[in-house]
Amino acid sequence: MSERAKIKTTIKQAVEYWSNLIDECDLSVDWAEADTHCWRCGCEKNLQRCHIIPHALGGEDSPENIVLLCGRCHAEGPNVRDTSIMWDWIKAYKVPFYETFWIIQGQKEYEFIYKKSVLQEIKDISAKANIEDKNVIIDKFKSLYDGAMKNASIHYGQPYFNTATIAGIYRMIFNQLCKEFNISLG
Repeated sequence: MSERAKIKTTIKQAVEYWSNLIDECDLSVDWAEADTHCWRCGCEKNLQRCHIIPHALGGEDSPENIVLLCGRCHAEGPNVRDTSIMWDWIKAYKVPFYETFWIIQGQKEYEFIYKKSVLQEIKDISAKANIEDKNVIIDKFKSLYDGAMKNASIHYGQPYFNTATIAGIYRMIFNQLCKEFNISLG
């Protein structure tokens, strides 16, 4: 088996090519920082040059076939011969603020596991605790956050919390809130 050639298209070439064709409002990154931030999640990570059409499917080493993704997003990206699929996928996940993408994914994971959104959980705890000002719960949530973070860890070999861990952190905070207000969760 022969070793695949290293990608010659530079990060700069990919940014220059796509910045003229794709509106940055459709991405999780501004073009001014597209050489340092993942185009899908917006996190500042070591970027990888990702083939839109995979090399295994005949994708070329050229700027029009390269997007810049962090390793995490690169591993999740579509591997198909249709260029529009990659752009549909990247655009579907756009977020307005850097470093919020994975928190939002953790909130989606929470809702998938517990069948209730994080916001609805906050509203329900406020109602059960007879607290009309939801900012009281939000402030308390923030104060419990650091403690919950100490009861979580990254998976071996990964530099980040996965979405299930983020969901678990939310759940631990909600459990602690309920304990402090002497109410039940759910």
